[in-house]
Amino acid sequence: MPDKQTAFVFPGQGSQKTGMLAAAHERFQSVRDTFAEASQAVGYDMWDLIQNGEQEALNLTETTQPVLLSSSVALWRAWLEQGGARPAIMAGHSLGEFSALVCAGALDFTDAVQLVRQRGAFMQTAVPVGEGAMAAIIGLDDDTINRVCKEAASSSGRVVAAVNFNSPGQVVIAGHAAAVEEAIGLLKAAGAKRAVPLPVSAPFHTELMKPAGERLAVEVAKLAVRSPEIPVVHNVHAATESDPQKIKALLVEQIYSPVQWTRCMGTIAGTGATNIVECGPGKVLSGLSRRIDKSLQGFSLEEPEELLATLAALN
Repeated sequence: MPDKQTAFVFPGQGSQKTGMLAAAHERFQSVRDTFAEASQAVGYDMWDLIQNGEQEALNLTETTQPVLLSSSVALWRAWLEQGGARPAIMAGHSLGEFSALVCAGALDFTDAVQLVRQRGAFMQTAVPVGEGAMAAIIGLDDDTINRVCKEAASSSGRVVAAVNFNSPGQVVIAGHAAAVEEAIGLLKAAGAKRAVPLPVSAPFHTELMKPAGERLAVEVAKLAVRSPEIPVVHNVHAATESDPQKIKALLVEQIYSPVQWTRCMGTIAGTGATNIVECGPGKVLSGLSRRIDKSLQGFSLEEPEELLATLAALN
């Protein structure tokens, strides 16, 4: 039986770091098996790259996406291997939505690893390096950010928009580099506490990603998608979906649409879930959950001790 009070969430790009999951790899056979499977799917030793590669190589979008998906799936399998209960609902932030769909039984792991590698390549080539930018805006409401971005886009004739609604008071904007820079100045003048440029190589989740979406659609059409065994809340509309064809459409639309993470967490909280388990490297999403809704309690699975402590707390 699923644990009705527990939701699993899966991180997106930015959570990767050299040396991650070393203890989990040593401790759990399922983690070792997952990375062996992933390495075969992508044609290189993924585990060696994570442990011994340069951070710059790990940060390349084409590499980051399969690495993070594999990390999340590995920890999900370790959780089940240790007797963890299945959650009532899931969600993933951007790339993490693919991880959620694998763990929910909607996508085959090897298919998904290969698909997100292509997704990363499509996203990287949609906008030349240096032409796009992203920045986190801290301490300003969503409506003001949307209004100011529209003003900056109008005055510059370029693209800039709010793309990640991560929590109240934390929104990411993206677009053409010059337009993002102009918007940052206007947002600070409007009262933003901080504007933090993000170390990314493309303006994700903007209309500039539509060429990537067109290429991804071709690959998604070939994909075998099943109705999820565990409901997954989608970034585009913050709702669950059981129709495989609609899931395919949402995976394509997601690449050039804002990530409605605050609303996704609202949907999860609305089911009665109070425990948010972050299944992947880092603690970004479990931290955001508390900022979105103070009734939510965050847990992490990255380290074996954390996984076992979460198991003891929830099972």
